Amino acid sequence: MIKTIIFDLGKVLIPFDLARGFAALAPHCPYPLEEIPRRVASTDLVTRFEEGKVPPDDFVRQFSDLLGLNIGRPQFCELWSAIFFPQTLIPEELLERLHRRYRLIVLSNTNAIHFDMVRERYPLLGHFDAFVLSHEVGALKPDPRMYQTAIERAGCHAEECFFTDDIAAYVEGARRLGLDAVQFESAAQIERELKARGVEW
Repeated sequence: MIKTIIFDLGKVLIPFDLARGFAALAPHCPYPLEEIPRRVASTDLVTRFEEGKVPPDDFVRQFSDLLGLNIGRPQFCELWSAIFFPQTLIPEELLERLHRRYRLIVLSNTNAIHFDMVRERYPLLGHFDAFVLSHEVGALKPDPRMYQTAIERAGCHAEECFFTDDIAAYVEGARRLGLDAVQFESAAQIERELKARGVEW
């Protein structure tokens, strides 16, 4: 019996496109737009930031140096968070109703800047009981520590947790820890998966 429902954040709850962020930064960057993703990919700075190994202020400074940006932190955070679309992929009403009966958790590879922004701008996150975030855990999915932390926060057995993620390798990582996990395709698909497991809302 499912007791806890665990959602990935990006491209499951909230859609995003990195190209939107690059385009937002481009007017403030001396490099052409097509070079921005190449410069970002040439370093592991973003990965280390999501692992919590780089403090936000240091990240802003190093990322700005990488792209030749000369903007303040508030503007940087605004532009860096332009990757997210305003609409959500999972209806807030569904989460609200699920939360009446089940524990809800977010399990995400993310960073302090992005998570602060989405928590402020997306009311649907108010329906969650816990957030397991890579920059706080110090690990990235599919590292077992991420799933183990989620199971601990769930307060039930792994097999009593349902998890969905858009990335197949992260779904497989969850299954190896005993979670009931499926790859995300759409809200309608997740509703079908939940109903097939006896989840009611």
